[in-house]
Amino acid sequence: MMEMVLDRISRNSRKLCKALCLWFKNNILITSSKSCIITGMIFTAVLLLFTMISRASFLLLDNASKWLLLAVALVLPLIIGLEIAYTIKVKAEYAKKIFSVVLIFLLPFLTITMTECLNCIFIYDMTYLGFFANYVLILLFYFLVFSLSGSIKLCIFIINPFLYLFALAHAYIVDFRGTPFLPMDFSGITTAMNVAGTYNFKILYNVIIATYLLIFIMVLGIKIKTPKFNAIVKITLRSFMGAFFAVLISLFYFTTVFADAGVKPDFWNQTRGYKNYGFVFSFFCNTKYLFMSVPNGYAAEEVGNYVSENATAYNEPTVNTPKSAPNIICIMNESLADMKVLGEFSTNEDYMPFMHSLNENTIRGNLYVPVIGAGTSNTEFEFLTGNSVAFLPSGSNAYMLYIKNPMASLVSTLEAQGYSSVAFHPYYASGWHRTSVYEYFGFDRFISLENLIDTSVLQEYSDSGEGPDYLQSLIDSYYPDRQNMLIRQYISDSYNYDTIIDNYENRDKSKPYFIFNVTMQNHGGYTVSSSNFNECISITSGEKYYNKASKYLSLVKASDNAFEGLINYFSAVKEPTIICMFGDHQPSIETEFISSIMGVDSLSDLTKEQEQQRHITPFYIWANYDIEEQYIEKISSNYLSSLLLKTAGLKLTEYNKYLLNLSKTLPVIDTVGYIDNQNVYYRWSEDTEYSDTLKKYEKIQYNNVFDNVNKKTDMFYLNGFTINTVVDGEEE
Repeated sequence: MMEMVLDRISRNSRKLCKALCLWFKNNILITSSKSCIITGMIFTAVLLLFTMISRASFLLLDNASKWLLLAVALVLPLIIGLEIAYTIKVKAEYAKKIFSVVLIFLLPFLTITMTECLNCIFIYDMTYLGFFANYVLILLFYFLVFSLSGSIKLCIFIINPFLYLFALAHAYIVDFRGTPFLPMDFSGITTAMNVAGTYNFKILYNVIIATYLLIFIMVLGIKIKTPKFNAIVKITLRSFMGAFFAVLISLFYFTTVFADAGVKPDFWNQTRGYKNYGFVFSFFCNTKYLFMSVPNGYAAEEVGNYVSENATAYNEPTVNTPKSAPNIICIMNESLADMKVLGEFSTNEDYMPFMHSLNENTIRGNLYVPVIGAGTSNTEFEFLTGNSVAFLPSGSNAYMLYIKNPMASLVSTLEAQGYSSVAFHPYYASGWHRTSVYEYFGFDRFISLENLIDTSVLQEYSDSGEGPDYLQSLIDSYYPDRQNMLIRQYISDSYNYDTIIDNYENRDKSKPYFIFNVTMQNHGGYTVSSSNFNECISITSGEKYYNKASKYLSLVKASDNAFEGLINYFSAVKEPTIICMFGDHQPSIETEFISSIMGVDSLSDLTKEQEQQRHITPFYIWANYDIEEQYIEKISSNYLSSLLLKTAGLKLTEYNKYLLNLSKTLPVIDTVGYIDNQNVYYRWSEDTEYSDTLKKYEKIQYNNVFDNVNKKTDMFYLNGFTINTVVDGEEE
């Protein structure tokens, strides 16, 4: 009996094979020409040669898949060559139409493979929801173009290069700074262009494979022809696709249907989200949250009550107040971090010996900042205003998007008490819109790179396309007395602090002095070496050499030396002076190094405690007179300026008092989540006993930043103070 069944199956299979062969013979035609074959051979040869030249990008991978990836990069040129050399034609008109419809539904698979290759994941790495969401979204893009053009060819030619370029930008942004490409990054395009030349745009293995996939798809687009449908079918098909696109997009942007179903970004770990849900979906989903919405239950008249409740509860401590208001120097040090907060490793010498030893008349500790690897101005925003980036749309930048009017800050609080105010950043003034932002904060003056180096010298360096040594030669030529001005291509911390000292010595002595300084020396681009950079620190633990990490730690050592010089100078100054120095974020160095010292296989699998570790930088509040020494284990950057004002014995706004009282309960509030005074860690997705407290903070911040009509100014400003404007372009 079994033999009869097997025999029947065998005969049916042979009949099916014969039928398929006959169908292909009657309906499929494979054609070629001599020119196509030659072109295919040339393409194959060129791409194979390029792969062999770039093979190091594959072989340097520290995993077993490097050989498989290299094999894929060698096979794809052969497939592309065959695709160019031969053309498959469908003879029957009905078959053409069926094939075209099927193709539109299959094309997203190719597009996803291309974009996720640039995202450094395979399709099987994504969650089912992630894959399905990417598929539907890309299909929607195809539907949109087809509904407008009626051309499959245009669908391929428009959608794929567009998504390729976005995914390519993502690949390099992740390589440079370690965090994903978000829609909000467009607001910082000027800043990105300013520093782009400092990075090494090496050929990445995933870029090679994705580029070959794009070529394959584009050749397919050249070969394919849209079949001719009759008018009724054409109108119906295009109308359906257009309507389907419009309905789903409307539901996504203007309702919570998709969000309630879980179709939303991984706000608190975008890196994990891009891995689980793919690049196209994650990037597109974030666009919904570009604009700030009014918090649920917000009422401006209640904000004053929220602040008053906490401000009244705040008991102002007794501090050692000098006879005159102390000078205040605030330094946000670019990428300054003690990487040992992540885990133990050894080096040939201590990379920050002075900072590790600084205790006398010092308050120090761990500062929790909102960003990793980039986004300097968000930490700056939190420090100067006391507001939290956690209440802004995920990945957004406050300076670029939201500061469009005068805003209360540390600047206004100090100026209300008679201080002069200077902002100093030794890089281009245009970065992060600082020129206009500093005006809205009310700084008297803004000193930037253009005030330190003649713009013609900067332009000559920019036009040359040369590295740091060329800029150093220009500085040696134009400014022979400025021996310590540069480390790599950036203003050194040492010269930065000399500029602060010079500005202090030439200040308006009738007023107490305040300067806010954002340094530049330690900025990313840690593959660059130069003759003016002493790479003195090496990592001695582990078997692998980490080039970026070693260079970075050498920069930290230079920062440590420079900070010691600044402290030594003001130790001898008779006028009471307080220096507050902190790091803006941890650096973007090798993820393998970070994973190894944190003891994890992937940074996408961190616990909430480990995620918080990546947001820690050091802070120091030092005075040249007696203050009570203190070590603060945890404090987030939104509280730091209020702590500084309290330490200096200066008047506090109601908002400052509110924040200091809140910090007793929730010492850390950042973009990962929050930590309470019992050292319990929470994510924002959790509903906790602090949820109502945090919602009140969010509403207070909304009133401060966004509600210009009903703003409770008496809560954020000292009585009667108004913001002055800066004088743009004033020379040093």
